[in-house]
Amino acid sequence: MIYQFGLNLWSFFIGAFSLLLLWRAVEAFEWAWLRPRRLDRELRKQGLRGTMYRSISGDVKENNRLNNEARAKLMPHSHDITARVEPMLHCAMKEYGKQSFTWYGPYPRVTIRDPKLVREILSNKFGHYEKQKVSGFVRLLADGLLIYEGEKWHKHRRILNPAFHLEKLKRMLPAFSTCCDELVGRWENSAGLDGLFELDVWPELQNFTGDVISRSAFGSSYQEGRRIFQLQGEQAECLVKAFRTHYIPFYWYLPTKNNKRMKQIDREVETLLRGMITKREKAIQNGESTQDDLLGLLLESNMREMGQNGKSDSSHGMTTEEVIEECKLFYFAGKDTTSVLLTWTMIVLSMHPEWQEKAREEVLQHFGREKPDFSGLSRLKIVTMILYEVLRLYTPVAMLNRHTYKTVQLGDVTLPPGVVLGLPLLFIHHDSDIWGPDATEFKPTRFAGGISKAAKDGQGAFFPFGWGPRICIGQNFALLEAKMGLSMILQHFVFELSEKYQHAPCTVITVHPEHGAPIKFHRI
Repeated sequence: MIYQFGLNLWSFFIGAFSLLLLWRAVEAFEWAWLRPRRLDRELRKQGLRGTMYRSISGDVKENNRLNNEARAKLMPHSHDITARVEPMLHCAMKEYGKQSFTWYGPYPRVTIRDPKLVREILSNKFGHYEKQKVSGFVRLLADGLLIYEGEKWHKHRRILNPAFHLEKLKRMLPAFSTCCDELVGRWENSAGLDGLFELDVWPELQNFTGDVISRSAFGSSYQEGRRIFQLQGEQAECLVKAFRTHYIPFYWYLPTKNNKRMKQIDREVETLLRGMITKREKAIQNGESTQDDLLGLLLESNMREMGQNGKSDSSHGMTTEEVIEECKLFYFAGKDTTSVLLTWTMIVLSMHPEWQEKAREEVLQHFGREKPDFSGLSRLKIVTMILYEVLRLYTPVAMLNRHTYKTVQLGDVTLPPGVVLGLPLLFIHHDSDIWGPDATEFKPTRFAGGISKAAKDGQGAFFPFGWGPRICIGQNFALLEAKMGLSMILQHFVFELSEKYQHAPCTVITVHPEHGAPIKFHRI
């Protein structure tokens, strides 16, 4: 009797487990084949064209192949870089049209190049679009404000806003200036008796912006911040490797060498940041100054938020873990965006020495040999136009993604839920229908009347920092840092491209110079 009962119970469990496996198999078949085919039909029925869906890897393999082909070739000293930076999109739009689609794993990614529609998506006035869900890979590098949605995003943005107010940024100028002094001094020491020298400015400017974010974010603890900067740089390289296999289900959980290293880096960064945050919180509670650095301002704002209405709990502010994630984001966004901008600016000004000279004359007219101050930096018109034009031609983030979670009408197309919207900022910034026949030429004067009048017919088509409520909170920080750095370089050096320079823009999260940026300098 007991034996028969046990046998029946075992049979029941086997049957239940089989049903569960069958259910999961049906779910997987729906996710990997039925739904993508259904979405493909719905898009094509409305006149959209694109690549064929064949497997859950989508177009990832073809994208990798085209990237490898593009990187195997050097390009002339031209600013027409879209085909090398995003070869898959370039080929797809050339064959299927500007509003076409490719496959991002089992999800169709529809490219949206109409600036009006891009603004509608990024403004998200009616809440139709969401940021694409990110994998554990991305969260190890940067979480926080970049990823959050809804009320959590609103809370974090409200707490962070005071730290990035223009008046607060003015107080960080001495930190910027100190880092610039160290950079210029190091470069001057590289010069020979004739004042000539050559170096690769790409790693130099990465170190410079890493030092700036270390000092401005962590004040007197900037040496500890430098270690975080080094680890975050390695994490970005690991992330690029992980992207090549992110479409494989559960790959994140496999104990590969790359996955284990990413998690190890994350633990070390978290330990360093937790120690710095705890130390600073105690200092603020003891009445010590916040030092006007980003961490101090953030913690002070967070404590005010948590203390509202006499309630001192994390529901009114950020937890320590959330502060850690925002600090990681400071590093990634603050270091990478500005180093990319400054590097491409120096490359472009080496290609266009007449604009380098115009910028130098403006800087010397405002500051002479004195250190730039805030009011003077805000009056630099030529330098500002140059930086905007470099941001247009070498947009740091080439593509933004959003996705639909319900049926929405976008322009004359009805998009079903589950569609990724690819906003190819680099392509929009190079579009001759928007910017005119000279769209791929370096022409800073197009910004002489400001951003709103730069594009053809006054189209608002300039998105280097995004758009709408989620526009980059650190854009003023990045531009102020870039103006200070470029101004002090122009004060001390004339520069040109080295014969070793190879023009090879490529995407490593942001648009990097693949083979560095060797430049020849003459000390003034």
